Amino acid sequence: MADLLSDDEIEAQLPADWTREGDEIVRTYEFDDYLRGVNFAQMVGEIAEAQFHHPEIVIRYAEVEIRLTSHEEGGITDADIEMADLIEAERNA
Repeated sequence: MADLLSDDEIEAQLPADWTREGDEIVRTYEFDDYLRGVNFAQMVGEIAEAQFHHPEIVIRYAEVEIRLTSHEEGGITDADIEMADLIEAERNA
């Protein structure tokens, strides 16, 4: 079980372009078309399975919203930050 991060820890570790909304960290990625977003969401799903840490993914026409939280802990943990970092690394690869 992971420990909840403090507000200061979240602020210090939050990847660029991610924001905090209550007990979640959130980022919306923009795409040129729907299928690019769907392909991105699939890639996020593959990372999630490998990490056994599953985000909420909302696919819209030209954007995909990712929301991360550790439900079992009741907030944001290192697992959420790590997942966000992995998504960013794959997106920028």
